[in-house]
Amino acid sequence: MRYHPLTHDNRAAMLGKIGARDIDALFRDVPKEAVVGRSAFDLPDHQGELEVERALSRLAAKNVSAGSVPFFCGAGAYRHHVPAAVDHLIQRSEFLTSYTPYQPEIAQGTLQYLFEFQTQVALLTGMEVANASLYDGSTGTAEAVQMAQRITRRPKAILSGGLHPQYAETVETVVSLSGEVVRAPVLPGRAEDLAALIDGETACVVVQNPDVFGLVRDLRPVAEAAHAKGALLIAVVTEAVSLGLLESPGAMGADIVAAEGQSIGNGLNFGGPYVGLFATREKFLRQMPGRLCGETTDADGKRGFVLTLSTREQHIRREKATSNICTNSGLCCLAFTIHLSLLGEEGFTRLARANHARASALADKLAKVTGVSLVTPSFFNEFTLRLPKPAAEIVDALAAKGILGGVPVSRLLPHDTSVRDLLIVAATETVTDEDCDAFAKALAEVV
Repeated sequence: MRYHPLTHDNRAAMLGKIGARDIDALFRDVPKEAVVGRSAFDLPDHQGELEVERALSRLAAKNVSAGSVPFFCGAGAYRHHVPAAVDHLIQRSEFLTSYTPYQPEIAQGTLQYLFEFQTQVALLTGMEVANASLYDGSTGTAEAVQMAQRITRRPKAILSGGLHPQYAETVETVVSLSGEVVRAPVLPGRAEDLAALIDGETACVVVQNPDVFGLVRDLRPVAEAAHAKGALLIAVVTEAVSLGLLESPGAMGADIVAAEGQSIGNGLNFGGPYVGLFATREKFLRQMPGRLCGETTDADGKRGFVLTLSTREQHIRREKATSNICTNSGLCCLAFTIHLSLLGEEGFTRLARANHARASALADKLAKVTGVSLVTPSFFNEFTLRLPKPAAEIVDALAAKGILGGVPVSRLLPHDTSVRDLLIVAATETVTDEDCDAFAKALAEVV
């Protein structure tokens, strides 16, 4: 992609067209405390293309790739093995159809895999209907809250303290003008009493399972408490592989499921692009955001696929649109669909069991280190440790020894001093016995 810099005349023309006298006027709604001046960045005014390439290459060389060292980071983004067949198959010509499949006659490849994807997501989540994906898990969670507000005609959303803090912040940002958000206390390793927070104004309760600290919880009590007050339960899943082993959210009473599908078919990619999974009960179908693919027959009686319920989208009925979402993460959900198809039901279950076994073995090793204790009593492939020193310091010390040892909770909750000694550790099928031994040895040396 070529870079075409804007000239002063270009900027002046655009500002004049929209009626802003200068750049400051254009961004006048941005709080002053959020504006960072140019002087804050130590950047050169300009350089030639070769110099820029070299500078960027030097910066890129500072990154440590997940595959080059023992890797135990998670907290919403997980390293799994993606078969080479996935990358090969997503490039086949059958899928190189229109990215926006409004014309079914020229987009059957895209529409068919979206239909298969929806089926897979519905089966995984235990729900009756799923859409053709959203941007990612966090925005999907915000969409789920807004959907619950439409269904119940109530303003309040209760967020579990175990919901990923970045998901919670996304919900607060998106819902700030349409309702109220109440965040329950953060209780690492414990399930809080959400029932006590539910009242007649509550539209939904949002619970992550496994939660951000790795805790696996039974959603039934929360579902029953929510339903008793006329509210909905939104289940959030950030580790999609857990759905191969844990009871599905739908079976535990969830009304809407918002999940991150990155773990299946998609690499870490420095945080994106990812793929949001979204599923619900059939009775709520018309309030569900995003695209929905359906199966039909053509004039000759042959099986075919089309977009359905597209009137929900703002390009047709803007004032009655259920969401601003009218697209999907096409390539990422194709990779998801292919990877899951290659695994099959039995293979997916084996993968999930392998993840749990690896994490259990690692937790046992690390908990034996002097001064280290396991906070999470039940988990899938991720757990939280309490350390004798600030976790961020220990992570830096481990990195100096060539081990990426996890995510300090203080990185997710920077203003909460009570979590400074907590470390979230993930172990997937990509972790070896040697990696676990190296981690335990290095941790014993730095604590």
